[in-house]
Amino acid sequence: MEMPDWKAKELTPGQLSERSGVAVSALHFYEREGLIESRRTSGNQRRYARDTLRRVAFIRISQQVGIPLAEIREALDTLPEGRTPTRADWERLSTSWHADLDRRIEQLTRLRDNLTGCIGCGCLSMNSCALANPHDRLATAGPGARVLDVRLRC
Repeated sequence: MEMPDWKAKELTPGQLSERSGVAVSALHFYEREGLIESRRTSGNQRRYARDTLRRVAFIRISQQVGIPLAEIREALDTLPEGRTPTRADWERLSTSWHADLDRRIEQLTRLRDNLTGCIGCGCLSMNSCALANPHDRLATAGPGARVLDVRLRC
């Protein structure tokens, strides 16, 4: 497929797909979910503003780190309508996600570093669980992986 002129203000679904690496069907799904929008030509063909490339990249990378589409939509809803988001707009969005991303990073680091040991789930199936969680004492703190969950701060 021919790449769009870098000065083009709008992209066809095929051009956006080619440039973003996202299937056209996924672009249509993102549109149905309210993550991106298009306008229709007089021939009823979709056209995407060029800044949709940044939105699609943001959606894809956010999905890759496990952020649910609902949270991605909420974040994108903070961007202005009717104009291309500026650097300040994206910075504001980025800043609002710092705490959540830091928590996710800490959670993944904890999972990576401690998954082979006792995670405080109460199974007591490993020799180390008897040392780290004798008699399932973490059960009094509630359900789940008490040692790994960063929201619990065990």
